[in-house]
Amino acid sequence: MEKITLFWFRRDLRLEDNMGLYYAFENEENVLPLFIFDREILDKLEDKTDARVQFIHEQIRHLHQSLQKYDSSILVRHGKPPEVFKSLLSEYEVKNVYTNRDYEPYARARDQEVEGLLKEKKIDFFDFKDQVIYEKDEITTEKGDFYKVFTPYSKVWLKKFKASKIETVRLDGRKTGFLQTKPLPLPTLKDIGFQESDIEIPPMDINKPLIRKYDKTRNFPYLEGTSRLGIHLRFGTISIRKLALEAAQLNDTYLNELIWREFYMMILYHNPPVVDKAFKTQYDRIPWQNNEKEFDRWCEGKTGFPLVDAGMRELNQTGYMHNRVRMVTASFLTKHLLIDWRWGEAYFAKKLLDYELSSNNGGWQWAAGTGTDAQPYFRIFNPESQLEKFDKEKKYVKRWVPEFGTEDYPKPMVDHKTARERALKVYKEAVGN
Repeated sequence: MEKITLFWFRRDLRLEDNMGLYYAFENEENVLPLFIFDREILDKLEDKTDARVQFIHEQIRHLHQSLQKYDSSILVRHGKPPEVFKSLLSEYEVKNVYTNRDYEPYARARDQEVEGLLKEKKIDFFDFKDQVIYEKDEITTEKGDFYKVFTPYSKVWLKKFKASKIETVRLDGRKTGFLQTKPLPLPTLKDIGFQESDIEIPPMDINKPLIRKYDKTRNFPYLEGTSRLGIHLRFGTISIRKLALEAAQLNDTYLNELIWREFYMMILYHNPPVVDKAFKTQYDRIPWQNNEKEFDRWCEGKTGFPLVDAGMRELNQTGYMHNRVRMVTASFLTKHLLIDWRWGEAYFAKKLLDYELSSNNGGWQWAAGTGTDAQPYFRIFNPESQLEKFDKEKKYVKRWVPEFGTEDYPKPMVDHKTARERALKVYKEAVGN
C-alpha cells in the first residue's frame, strides 16, 4: 500500500495561501486532503437547514472540483474525528498528518486526542498558524503576560505587523504533491442530516471602494457599509493574511476590526473558562432576572424599541446583524431586561452566519460589562438616542419592521429611565463598586 500524508481541512477551506497545505507540499509527497463533517458539532445544531452547514458543503464541493485539475480529490467523512481517524488508519498507510491550528477549547481537546491516537501508531501530527496573523503568546506585555486591554495590544500588534514581512504563500502548480486519485465520493447534504437553506451567503469579495470608506459608513445600518466577510474569515474561504495586507493599504479602522478579532481569540486561548463564565469573575454574582417571556420578545424583535427590533428581525431572516445594532441589542438584553448575557450569546451563536466563538463571546461580555476591556457597567446604550444618531430617517427600521408607526407596533416593553436605574442598582450591589 502506498504511503500517504493527510492534510486535514477545518477552518481553512481554500487552496490559496493555506499555510498547513503549503508546508505539507514542502515536506511530503502523496498528500490527500481530508474533511470531516464533525458530528460532535453538527449533532448539536437544532436547525437542520442551518445555512452555515450548506455553505461548508458547497465549499467542500468547490475544493472537490478544484482538486480534479491536479488529478486528485478530497476524502470526506461524517463522524467524530477520533473515530474517523481510527477508521482511516485501517484503510490507508498514513505517514503524517498536517493541519492548521484552531484555538477554541473543543478544537484543542479534539486535536490533542487525535494527535495522541496518531502517536500510538508513530504518525506525526504537524499543525500551523493560519487563521490569525499573531497567535497565542506572539503579542505580550513587557513582562510576558497576555494583554487584557485592547488598545495597548493593538499598538503592539500594529508595530509588529508594520515591521514584519507578512507574506502569502502559493502552491506551485508544477510541484504540487497531491495524491493522484480518481474523484472520491462526496456525501450530499441529506447524507449528513441537513437540508438546503434559503438564506443567502454574502460573496467572498474584497470590496476595495467600500473598505476605503469603512470608517465613515460602518456605523449606519441602513448603508451597505460593512464588508460582510465574517463568514469567509470564520471558515477560511479567505486568507487573513491577504485581507490584512489589503486592509493596511485601504483603511486603518477596518484593519483595527481585524485586530479586535485576534484580541478576542487570544483572550479565549488564554482563558477557556470565558466560554461560560464572566472574564471579571465578580460579575457572575449578578442576579439576572431571566424572564423567559421577555427573552422571547427580544428574540422575535417585538420589544417596542425600533432599532432593537429591526436588528433582531434582520438576524432572524438573514443570519446577519449590523455591528452597531449588535451592540445596542446586546446592551438592551443585558441592561434593560437584566437577562444573562449567555442567553443572548447562545441565540446569536445559533443564528449568525459569521458566528465565531471568541468574537461572539467577547462582544457579549463587552456589552454586559463582564468581559475584558468591557464598557463599564454604568454605560448603558439608550436605544432611542442610538436610533436618532444612526438611523435618523428610520430607513433601516422601516425595512425590517414594516408595521413601525402603526397601531400594530408594540409599545415599549420597559421604560428606558426606569430600566437603566434598575440595572445600575443591581450591578452596583452585585460587584460592589
